[in-house]
Order: sequence, then structure tokens, then C-alpha cells
Amino acid sequence: MPVSDRARQLALSAAQAAADKLATDVVILDVSDQLVITDAFLIASAPNERQVSAIVDAVEERLRTTHDVKPVRREGAREGRWVLLDFIDIIVHVQHSEERAFYALERLWKDCPTIPFVDSALESRGAGSQAAESE
Repeated sequence: MPVSDRARQLALSAAQAAADKLATDVVILDVSDQLVITDAFLIASAPNERQVSAIVDAVEERLRTTHDVKPVRREGAREGRWVLLDFIDIIVHVQHSEERAFYALERLWKDCPTIPFVDSALESRGAGSQAAESE
């Protein structure tokens, strides 16, 4: 069963919130065929604990204000190296870059399809530079 529309919307909104806080390597995996507990994983990285925390806060805020959802579970916030937010439909993993490389969640879930995500800030910069080139 493919990822639900709600899960897709939540994942894309969370991904944009993470990207807005300069998360790197933002990936959304459709795990709906592999797991019954959730539809999608959002994985994002940050170079330090403070930025991990800022990304987590931004994701929580965005999903609360735009979709009226709160995580049912939040783990790892104290250490700030790998924070997991469980929104039931999606699970958000924000990892320190070192943990991301070591645990390689994408490799563990390599059989799962990805959900395309394009950072709107990059998209608008690209459109702006294309407009400038055509002038």
C-alpha cells in the first residue's frame, strides 16, 4: 500500500521546515510497504547539536501550526545527536552528520522508494537565476 496523502503532506511540510533551518541531505522514504507502524521516514542531518535541536523545533512548530499535529513520542532530545519525532503517519529522524554516516538509515531502507522533495528556497533561487539569465 503506497504512502497515504496525509503522510506525504506531513513529510513534505516537515522536510521544508528542516530545510528552512539549513538541514542537509533531507530524504523522505516511503516505508509503508515495509512497516505497519508508519508510512514515511524523514531523515535530515545537521553539523552540530544546536542545529539538530533547531531543526527539531522547527519541524514540530510547522506540523503543529499547519497540520495541527504533535509528536506522540520524542526521543534523543537531551543528547541532541539523533532526535526521533514520531507523528504516527511519519517518523522524523534528525541526526548529527556523524551519526547519519555511521548508522546509514538510507542503506538499511534502500529497498524503499523515496518521495521527491525540492527545497522551495533552492527552487525560487533557481527560478530567479533563470530569469536573470534570460534578460
